[in-house]
Amino acid sequence: MSRLGPTEIILIIAALLLLFGGKKIPELMKGLGSGLNEFKKASKGEENTTKKEEEEK
Repeated sequence: MSRLGPTEIILIIAALLLLFGGKKIPELMKGLGSGLNEFKKASKGEENTTKKEEEEK
């Protein structure tokens, strides 16, 4: 596959606007961002707990 050019990006954005509407997209992006933050926190939390468990041994 090749890279996405400016024309393809504009078409994708236009399709998203038609499907979800202008007001719904910021809500979707906010949810996506908070989901990614939770995932990062959870993955860091697991690393921290394993380090603590190793230190206790």
